[in-house]
Amino acid sequence: MKDGAQGLGRWSRIGNMLKPRLPVPALALLLALGAGPLAAQRLDDTVVQAREALRKKDQAALVNAARTLQAGGHPLTQWVEYWQIGNRLVEARQADLNDFYARWPATYVEDRLRNDWLLELGKRRDWDNFRVEFPRFRMNDDREVTCYALLTQHLAGQDVREPALAAWNAQRDLDDGCNLMATTLREARQFKDSDLWHKARLAVEVNRPRAARAAVGLLRPGLDAAMAELLDNPMRYLTRRPHPSSVNAHELDVLALMRVAATDPDLAARELDSKWDQELPVTQAATAWAHVARHAALKHQTNATEYARRAWQRWDSAARPGTQPAWSDELLAWHVRAALRTAAKDKHRWPLVQRAIEAMSPAEQRDASWVYWKARAQLARAPSGPDGEPARAAARLALEGISPQLNFYGQLAADELGVRLTLPPTPVALSETEREAALAQPGFTRALHLIQLGLRSEGVREWNFTLRGLDDRALLAAAQLACDKEIWDRCINTSERTRTEIHMAQRFPTPHRGQIEAKARLAGVDPALVLGLIRQESRFIMDARSGVGASGLMQLMPATARWTARQVGINYTQQMINDRDVNLQLGTAYFKRVMDDLDGSLAMAAAAYNAGPGRPRRWREGGTEMEPAAWAESIPFTETRDYVKKVLSNTVYYTALLGQPLPTLKSRLGKPIAPRAPTAAAPDKEIP
Repeated sequence: MKDGAQGLGRWSRIGNMLKPRLPVPALALLLALGAGPLAAQRLDDTVVQAREALRKKDQAALVNAARTLQAGGHPLTQWVEYWQIGNRLVEARQADLNDFYARWPATYVEDRLRNDWLLELGKRRDWDNFRVEFPRFRMNDDREVTCYALLTQHLAGQDVREPALAAWNAQRDLDDGCNLMATTLREARQFKDSDLWHKARLAVEVNRPRAARAAVGLLRPGLDAAMAELLDNPMRYLTRRPHPSSVNAHELDVLALMRVAATDPDLAARELDSKWDQELPVTQAATAWAHVARHAALKHQTNATEYARRAWQRWDSAARPGTQPAWSDELLAWHVRAALRTAAKDKHRWPLVQRAIEAMSPAEQRDASWVYWKARAQLARAPSGPDGEPARAAARLALEGISPQLNFYGQLAADELGVRLTLPPTPVALSETEREAALAQPGFTRALHLIQLGLRSEGVREWNFTLRGLDDRALLAAAQLACDKEIWDRCINTSERTRTEIHMAQRFPTPHRGQIEAKARLAGVDPALVLGLIRQESRFIMDARSGVGASGLMQLMPATARWTARQVGINYTQQMINDRDVNLQLGTAYFKRVMDDLDGSLAMAAAAYNAGPGRPRRWREGGTEMEPAAWAESIPFTETRDYVKKVLSNTVYYTALLGQPLPTLKSRLGKPIAPRAPTAAAPDKEIP
């Protein structure tokens, strides 16, 4: 349970403080090589010390550690050598890298070092060696490396405009590779003015001012002072208007209005109404209104849909029929969410949902969330009788397409179709040969060893690299290896990669089942719900600890644990937070208290567990009644929104796996979510 807005117990942020109890495959290898148990332990300690030396940039300690491990034949020697060469990469030569590649071919550290080296070659502008190295980069998962690679292709005479634009627009912040690529393609007149303004808008939208200034700087150096002012004080910029009307001036005005809207959507709307709606070209005024709508929707303002309608009306009055605006998928998603929060009888609700989804990129439209809501819009808008049958048939076909998906919207689609949810059949049991093949993979052995040493981040990366290219049967075997070793996050995440052979007991394991069921019933909470929550919180690792201090199976914050212990009468000390039974008792008791305070709503209670109870109390307000799925979709924090949907979806599957009648997700979501009734008891403000 977290007390912050950003989902502080998310499993991907759980650090290197996990110490699972597992046999170490590498220990047997060391013993077989003649190392006694104490010697093997000393070598393991050397690996941990080397990781600390890397943090301190202690090159001498890394060199000594590598020599010790080489002499002892330790299976993690390659990692220490990777840290050693990575620590001095700026002074390395290509020959040094080639020697490392030759020693550790086809390993994770070879490919990761190649990633690091490609970045260094890019910074050195060593394009000859870059061209040789890049085709050998198997993961190819670094956007800056991609930008360098596209630049080298451009320098070789290839047309890379479209992929280069896509990579540049996806850049999160200013980096050398993508900035150099953009500068070079701009000088070659491959990037147009409209491309640069589009990038600037995307950067301002996600509050990346350095990237926005860099994009505008490619247009004309004289615009830099104006950009600095509008980013620092957009209202003063709009008031002073230090430039005559021009294409560039209007684009700057839109950026300034976007900055105003980010803090005060209504002020930006008043500025548009009083001046800029008429002064700006129509499509730019539409863009400004679209951003006002986005920020109003993020704040759950009831006028968000009105602002969105203004944006679409302005766009339609000037654009060619069928032309879609170049607004981001994220902006369009907030137009949809604004509409979903309006009253069911609002005649503008479903047209806005459908219009915004149809303007999204093709890839985004295929996301199950937008397939579902577009289908709902089509069903709601279809005329009664035969005239509406084509629209209803298209909606049903879309829902049928996502209903097999094992997720929140797949379940809702099945509910909408009236299809009874059934679990996939259990795959044929793994053979001994398949199990032994997983055990024989050196990458898995190294990953388990790293995790056992507390180097979880390194272990997870090694594990995931080893999964590349495996078929479903091999993935199931790898997942089972992790399950057997009680590395539940690798068990779950690996099993989730299979496409046709779905092993639900792997994907939704039930460790500590008896204790979870007992503590859940004691608190008056459904055990399936607790299992679904723990799966999302800690992946069933008892001593999991997040970067901000949330601990245990149910990821309790220390203050929350102390408060709840007082409520249930436990003589509690902080050292007890990772005790399985205490953690379960406190976590379930806290969840029950939160759920009761929020009218028994599972969606609001899950949001409260992730982001604190004060936020869902605010998010339920707004003067209208909402179906829980729409409420969940409109949660303004991305991580909390994803968390709530996954916990609720998990709960349905755990209900079935516990042998209970399979419910519909809609029945689990319960009654509509509405503002707290005036006659209801005041919220319990003591709940942390």
